[in-house]
Amino acid sequence: MKIAQIGEAILRTPARKVTTDELGGAELKLFADAMLNSMLEANGIGIAAPQVFDPRAIMIIASRPNVRYPNAPQMDPVLLINPIILKQSENKVWEWEGCLSVPALRGKIERPDWVEIAYQTIDGGEHKARFDGFVARVFLHEYDHLIGLTWLDHIQSNAHIMANEVWLHALEQGAL
Repeated sequence: MKIAQIGEAILRTPARKVTTDELGGAELKLFADAMLNSMLEANGIGIAAPQVFDPRAIMIIASRPNVRYPNAPQMDPVLLINPIILKQSENKVWEWEGCLSVPALRGKIERPDWVEIAYQTIDGGEHKARFDGFVARVFLHEYDHLIGLTWLDHIQSNAHIMANEVWLHALEQGAL
């Protein structure tokens, strides 16, 4: 699947809710598998359907150490359909983020350090979850894609933008 790049209209368009009729269907399962494969091939740790030109409220979060995020915690991929935020911490944390749709750049942005959410599974089951730290950040980053935002919308200063290669080098040197 092709990944939408910054400037493409789909990244600024709020996603639509997945309908009851779509849940549990073969098309949705094939789509979710293809989305996961695209994310893994691109060394992503999360992806939202609008990033692959699909207007539905679907995301996958899958933190794991890789070339783009060497210090990421390990977790199994989680498919979240029609996610909503129930609560989030008032305490916020500054951290660097990258995005498959904003290649070659990183941005230092502030996000809540935990989030409680509700979502549906591929078969329509309803679940609640709490994500903390880095995984909360991944969720909130992907959630932004579902509401027509990217990390660029959270930037407070141009000093908080860095080339990805410079960021990786600074990380290796312990400068971040």
